[in-house]
Amino acid sequence: MNPSTSTTHHPLMPPQIHDLHIAQSEALPEPRQLLSELPATEQDAALIAASRAATRAVLRGEDDRLLVIVGPCSVHEPASAIEYADRLRQVTPDFEHDLLLVMRVYFEKPRTRMGWKGLIYDPSLDGQGDIGEGLRQARRLLIECTRRGVPAASEILDLVTPQYYAELLTWGAIGARTVESPLHRQMASALSAPVGFKNPTHGSLTTAIDAIHVAAQPHRFPTVSLEGRATVITTTGNPDGHLVLRGDVNGPNHGADQVAQASQALTAAELSTRLVIDCSHGNSSKDPARQPIVAADVARQVAGGNRDICGVMLESHLVAGRQDIVQGRTGLTYGQSVTDACIDWTTTVGVLRDLAEAVRTRRSATAG
Repeated sequence: MNPSTSTTHHPLMPPQIHDLHIAQSEALPEPRQLLSELPATEQDAALIAASRAATRAVLRGEDDRLLVIVGPCSVHEPASAIEYADRLRQVTPDFEHDLLLVMRVYFEKPRTRMGWKGLIYDPSLDGQGDIGEGLRQARRLLIECTRRGVPAASEILDLVTPQYYAELLTWGAIGARTVESPLHRQMASALSAPVGFKNPTHGSLTTAIDAIHVAAQPHRFPTVSLEGRATVITTTGNPDGHLVLRGDVNGPNHGADQVAQASQALTAAELSTRLVIDCSHGNSSKDPARQPIVAADVARQVAGGNRDICGVMLESHLVAGRQDIVQGRTGLTYGQSVTDACIDWTTTVGVLRDLAEAVRTRRSATAG
């Protein structure tokens, strides 16, 4: 029979139009399951609530101390992060009258192209990407910091993972690469901790100021519940958003003139002029040797009476510099960053002393 005259119909299989680029799918534990496995105690909750209240007081000018967010660029080995927390706790009594110390405990790293994405995504540093284990390690580390009396700060990069650990944070950041994102601004409106919004890499303060405004408003958006189900939440808005100056592609923005311009822009936007200065990133051109120089400039402004500067960020670890990941954890120097280069612990303590002295000078001048 001529095939062209056959009456038999052979319907074509419909083309696949979904999951064309999905190689594998794995279930994560429900957020509530992880919260049950690694619960925060009443004492933990009390410390976090108190440290958030203290942070808000500094941000609002009710406390004349300087907020200092200090610690590793990112956490890649929990053991050295815990040792850093222990050291920070040991020196806290020396500075607590002048500085409010909060540890950087960053788990997620935004990447312009490729690179290690952080402890949550790749806890073994081998590219295997065990996110479930990464979330456990992240939450466990935050609890270890809290039990030591060390408040923690982190950048909120992913829109799902905060359900697993965000209630343990004293301070959160929306970074330079996500500050323009409407989804991150909505998400920030739901966070319980104060949130700093960094100026974007192209330098526009308006972008970060707009983000502060948006996050302060109520929002309604879909997210994942503690039970792991898709849900819609309605937020009341986060009233504790503030500007973080981190420099940009054109250079630093920590100088007195740039701080004054930022304060003017905040005033024009009818926002508090209180702001935080990041001594790393664009302000130091990612050169760790410049971080103390930037911090010294900030200290001079504070000592000179500037009350708009209410906080400082420092990238600091046990060992100075940075190193590359070559074979997972094999061969890595303990306590040295695998992302941006950091100042070492001894240098960090010296910077903290200078900042504390600047606060005392400003306080004396104000009293006089």
